[in-house]
This record gives sequence, structure tokens and C-alpha cells, in this order.
Amino acid sequence: MSEYYKIEAIGHIENDFTDKFGIPRQSGIVDSVLSKIIFEPDFREKEAFRKIEQFSHLWLIWRFSENEGCRWSPTVRPPKLGGNKRVGVFASRSPFRPNGLGISCVKFERIEFTREYGPVLYVKGADLMNKTPIIDIKPYVPYSDAVLNASGGFSLNKYEINFEVVDADGYLKTVSAEKAKSIIEILKQDPRPGYQNDENRIYKMKFGGYEIHFSVINEKINIENIIRTDR
Repeated sequence: MSEYYKIEAIGHIENDFTDKFGIPRQSGIVDSVLSKIIFEPDFREKEAFRKIEQFSHLWLIWRFSENEGCRWSPTVRPPKLGGNKRVGVFASRSPFRPNGLGISCVKFERIEFTREYGPVLYVKGADLMNKTPIIDIKPYVPYSDAVLNASGGFSLNKYEINFEVVDADGYLKTVSAEKAKSIIEILKQDPRPGYQNDENRIYKMKFGGYEIHFSVINEKINIENIIRTDR
């Protein structure tokens, strides 16, 4: 196989999503979380990023690295369909695919050229776990990538889920204002799988070096505790 067709990671993403639970279901839903992309030494050539700042958004093509070794299935059960209705894998964005590749549209924030890592990309709106390998980056082109009146099938509009977040005991004051904003945005989207609906359960979500404990009652998310953890 020629080098041209060789597919390998060009880098990885770094952010505060250190666990699968709580990662936004799609890109762009939580746009306050800043991520940075660190490139492998072979891909730190400055010229490879020429004029990238002219684009407001980028496509990230990445690998479902946490699912490596898992078998793919021709049908899957999307969490937002309650976890008990099956659809075809190619009618879903399930990570259990023949080839474990994902695609995400993110907002380009800036590029910095550093002595240690060369070019570092900063983006917002990523739905990737920390350390996820990045396979490729392409610019988002509005005239062709945005389709007016497109049908979204069984997927939900980002505004269809908007739970109220209640912090009665002021736990959010123990984190930075930036992290507090991101925690609220994540919780408002109800990070639970569709089949989990126990009002007596305390859920735990890791984010940015903290473990957030919360309960859910009647589309109201109550923060029960926020504990600092080792990342």
C-alpha cells in the first residue's frame, strides 16, 4: 500500500471530557468547552495550516478509540429511542461500526504556534473524549455543507432538550466560572441514556477534574454535590 493511502492519527484532542458519560451526544451542542488539538511530530509543518483561520468551523474526523476491539452490529439501539428500539447502524452515529470513525463539526477559535508542540488548534463544540485520536481535519464550507430543510429522522433538535439546572446548595461556586458554565450546558442536555429514568438515583459525571453528582426529577436537574478528583 502506498504512503498516500495510509491512514493514521495526525494528532489527538485534549479537553475536560475525561469519561464517556456526559460527553455531548453531537458536536456543537455544548459550545462553551474549549478543546485543543495536539499534532504528531510528522504533522507539525506550519505550511499545512496556511489560511485555516479564514474558516469559522472545521470538520474533525476521528477514531472511536475507546471502542477498539468491539464487534460492529448491523443494528443498534440509540439511547434517545429509549435503548430498546433498533435502527440500522448506517442510519445512526453509533460507535459500534465496521470502521470506528466519527465526524464532528467544531468552531475554530484560534491557532497557536508553540515551541513544544508546533501548531496547536483551539476549537469549541467538540463531542470527543480527552485523548481521542484525530485522523483528519477539513474546513466546513457553508454553501455545500449546510442543507436547508434537511430531515433529521429520529435525531433530536439541540433545542428539544433544555432541562432546568438547580444548584440549591451553591456547589457551582466551588469551580471556576468557565467550568460552571460548561457544567450547566452539559446538564441542561440531560446526559443520561434514554432508558435511565430513576428519580431516586444519584448520577455521577466526571468533567474537568471534578465529579458532578446530580439527580433528575420532572425535567429538573438538581446538583447534589461537586467533588474535586485527580485527573
